[in-house]
Amino acid sequence: MQVSEQQIAIGQHLTLSLTSWGRLGEAMAEHQGTHVFVFGGIPGERVVAEVVRLHRRYAAARVVEVLEPAPSRVEPPCPYYGECTGCQWQHMSYSEQLAVKREKVSDALSRVGGFTDAPVTPVVPSPGQLGYRNHARFTIGPEGALGFVHRETRQFVRIDRCLLMHDGVNQCLTSLQGKCMETTQLSIRAGQETGDTLVQPTLIDPTITIATGQKSYLDSIEGQKFRVSSPSFFQVNVEQAAQVADTLLQNLDLKSTDVVLDAYTGVGTFAVLLAPHVKKVIAVEESSAAVADARENLGGLENVELVLGKTEEILPNLEERPDVVILDPPRAGCHPRTLQSLLSLASPKIAYVSCDPETLARDLKILCEDIYVLDQVIPLDMFPQTHHVECVALLSRNEPAQPLFLASASPRRRELLAELGLEFRVMPADVPEEPLPGEEAHDLVRRLSLAKASAVAAQTKRGYVIGADSMVVHDGELLGKPVDAADARRMLMQLRGTRHQVVTGVTVIDVDSGRTITDSMSSDITLRNLSGPEIDASIASGTPLDKAGAYAVQDQELSPAESWEGCYSNIVGLPMCRLMEMLGELGYTLSPVASPESLPVSAGCTVPCPFQPQSQSALQPRRPP
Repeated sequence: MQVSEQQIAIGQHLTLSLTSWGRLGEAMAEHQGTHVFVFGGIPGERVVAEVVRLHRRYAAARVVEVLEPAPSRVEPPCPYYGECTGCQWQHMSYSEQLAVKREKVSDALSRVGGFTDAPVTPVVPSPGQLGYRNHARFTIGPEGALGFVHRETRQFVRIDRCLLMHDGVNQCLTSLQGKCMETTQLSIRAGQETGDTLVQPTLIDPTITIATGQKSYLDSIEGQKFRVSSPSFFQVNVEQAAQVADTLLQNLDLKSTDVVLDAYTGVGTFAVLLAPHVKKVIAVEESSAAVADARENLGGLENVELVLGKTEEILPNLEERPDVVILDPPRAGCHPRTLQSLLSLASPKIAYVSCDPETLARDLKILCEDIYVLDQVIPLDMFPQTHHVECVALLSRNEPAQPLFLASASPRRRELLAELGLEFRVMPADVPEEPLPGEEAHDLVRRLSLAKASAVAAQTKRGYVIGADSMVVHDGELLGKPVDAADARRMLMQLRGTRHQVVTGVTVIDVDSGRTITDSMSSDITLRNLSGPEIDASIASGTPLDKAGAYAVQDQELSPAESWEGCYSNIVGLPMCRLMEMLGELGYTLSPVASPESLPVSAGCTVPCPFQPQSQSALQPRRPP
């Protein structure tokens, strides 16, 4: 329907009930059959809004009075909020911003991609909700002023300090304010940790006291420095860029034998951060400036092959099929030929990083039509106070007739399953692990293993889910993972030279039928009388911080065990003997190598177990304490 000025006029005040979110972060309402997009509103509110612009099919407005506020409404911290439209959501609590962004991702996946009940996790929050950006593009207004342009009215707004930018950018802004009449646009980049800056274009005004016209600057992610040239793309929120890299590492289960394709590599961010974990990275980028940066950033990494060219042209001619593909395309998404090449390559795993949920959903629909399964979408808040959201979508090749999922990030449990030759995907579950009042150890670990398995089962469509939780028990006290180094030292001092128990709960869920088995096992273990220096060295290594009781029985450096009784893999964190029984009971087909009938019954176990040391001497220290 075309908007008529007889229905709505610019400057008119409308009383509106806001019903939903618009695509660009505005709240939506309807007035006399016309859609009105309202800046500064929240769905559920009743407001008075001023019309600021008329489009052919809708009107744009801004809130001038809130009649019935939403519970999530807060006072925007920025004095320019409303005049400047760069931030859309400063008027909304941060927790609500995260919730809405998750809904936005789910909606795009359903509406555009056809993914009903898509496995979207809660949004990973940004460590900083203000002062996180390392890059700003300013418009030059009257008298050389720097600022931004209102999205609807096109009015220039002078900005003397932007709350989204970190201090390095704002310091440059202060130095340049009112001195830039010789250009119409200006870009400032600054590394918060490096202190390096880039200002483009070159300015010749003699009153300007800072350097301009730099061809590149240095920024950093997790202490790793990156050279970024003026034309090259680099993430504006480096703390969240580190979270993206960590998300890839935690979920892709990279192996030292893997070949990784890093498409749209830019300045080599992911290639640099992931190369130490894999055999080889093939990094593809079409920008020659970015490839030059990437070559500099790779330094001495010899297992990265840089390829200059368009991804859609390079992929069909790859000489080796990658084990893992990482995609980080521009906002427009992947070229159709790129998607077709990916389907032909059929690599086992794909991670698709995207800043646009709709183009992401469009491309995922093509990839998951036959060859791939969408395992998980992890949104990350790269852009607080705005409607934008970054996502990491994890896909796996649709092959196994009986998919197996491990609801745990524990490397020990992962190794136990891998040694058995089982194919599985890791989907960690975020479940509170505090015991209930008066809860016994066996009850606690069974409850937590069930909660973890159930959380992952709710995100999967079929297959089997394994959940597990371990607890150390000494003189009736439950010892979980230490909260810090001091807590780890306390636990090790308490446990050294004692006989105590390791109790592990395990749950297996058949997602198809809903059938569930939960059990727990207990093993006795006696620790050596560990010396103070040994405890200090172990804590310094970081090993105890993610272990129940602050130690790992298989830790070859500490070699903590003096003796043990019961299932050894139960002490490690997953009773493989009982797990195989449970899988069999639920109908999971074990390979002949892994089936209980083919395995010996070892000391300490009542059923066949593949991971029992044949003697207690296997646990003895390799060196004198």
